[in-house]
Amino acid sequence: MSDVDFYLHIAQIKVQGANAISGPLSYGFPALTGFLGAVHALERKIRFPVSLTFDGVLIASHECRIRRYRPHAFSDYTFNQSRNPIRKNGETAAIVEEGKVDMTISLVLPIRCADYDDEDWLNDNEQAFCHWVSQTLQQQRMASGSVFGIKTVELVPAENLDQLKARLAPAFILVDARQELIEITNQLQQQSPDATALDALLETAILHHIPEQRPTRGEDKEPTVHWKTTSVKHGRGWLVPISVGYQSISPLFQPEAMQHSRAPHYPSQYVETLYSLGRWVFPYSLNSLDNAFWRMKTGENGLYLIEQSGN
Repeated sequence: MSDVDFYLHIAQIKVQGANAISGPLSYGFPALTGFLGAVHALERKIRFPVSLTFDGVLIASHECRIRRYRPHAFSDYTFNQSRNPIRKNGETAAIVEEGKVDMTISLVLPIRCADYDDEDWLNDNEQAFCHWVSQTLQQQRMASGSVFGIKTVELVPAENLDQLKARLAPAFILVDARQELIEITNQLQQQSPDATALDALLETAILHHIPEQRPTRGEDKEPTVHWKTTSVKHGRGWLVPISVGYQSISPLFQPEAMQHSRAPHYPSQYVETLYSLGRWVFPYSLNSLDNAFWRMKTGENGLYLIEQSGN
């Protein structure tokens, strides 16, 4: 069966201490790979007599609180750091700078069944399967954070997907906004032909304060100066820079060839982060949730890209 048979709605997942550094240039909400990795790990732990595939993930954020601090309103933010336990020899462990975030999210996973027998099994064992998902997720990491609680887990028939809009609210769903990145790049190139997509990405984090002189009534009075604040994000919604995968910068090394690899029994490769723009939208702003699922696609030339269908 090629179509989606069910959707697994995992509501109100409370995660503490997730990785807030989503890439070398951005921080805040965890990277997409943290959620796709957690879903992949969950799929590999299935031990039921059934063949299921989790085909992507929809991410809805209810609350996101970065562990950061600044002494006053005009200073820069810094991440709160935690001291590690002392070593076995009694020496103080080094403090490695890291960024953490506490969040409450909901995930929706498309489920594809291998055949009709697997679909019947899920219908007959829905409660046991959902209980297993809840227990297993709380025993593993999600975006390097610890899962402390899950409100509910339910199976939703494929034809009832858009009914989840009401159950996801209040929340914001992360969707692809690469078209806006292209438009902003073209806009900058009209002003400066040397502008690149990286300049457009950085422009989304910039506020321009422009002075304007306004005439006043009376001949003896000097014109007053008013400041106008502009941004390329104006009118485009809640845009945020996001990492959307990796691009290889080295050949693919065979297992055991790369030293100090985390998984030496798998092929390894050096990569760099790929960036794009995302947009946070309210569920009811989407015509359908069908195009809001992030999926990993491995292409040619060492490209590991996370994208949404229809974008």
